[in-house]
Amino acid sequence: MHRHPVTLAGVFLALCLTTPLLLAGTLEVPDPEPTDTCPVCGMFVAKYPEWAATVVYQDEHAHHFDGAKDLFKYLLDLPKYAPGHTAADISAIAVTDYYDLARIDARSAYYVIGSDVLGPMGHELVPHPSEADARDFMADHGGDAVVRFDQVTTELLDQLDK
Repeated sequence: MHRHPVTLAGVFLALCLTTPLLLAGTLEVPDPEPTDTCPVCGMFVAKYPEWAATVVYQDEHAHHFDGAKDLFKYLLDLPKYAPGHTAADISAIAVTDYYDLARIDARSAYYVIGSDVLGPMGHELVPHPSEADARDFMADHGGDAVVRFDQVTTELLDQLDK
């Protein structure tokens, strides 16, 4: 069976066709319940609200993650983690801004990789709403690079896991 590679650029394109629920620069998405587990690693997401990420589907059900890294693993392999769902079914994707703890649009966020800040699953993509915030974070916590949503690849995620 030949599999077509999934790219975040393709996911991004499909998501551009939907309208996220924007409210004052943040995304209005449901909070994880105490029983919600990350579909990638199985951790209880509500224990880590400062790292929470959420995918909301058009039918309004949501999947929650314990960090941006697992969110991206999910998005890059929807057939594995969400059989029967496609990127076109997604209405919003939120990550938690490191400094303000606000839920922001994952597609417009700036992510710092390689910093000294670890999330629940180790090395993370640390989300920020602006490049200036990401650069300020790097001044305080180091980091190898700032990446955008469509620059995240499975190879990058594998490097973070090493």
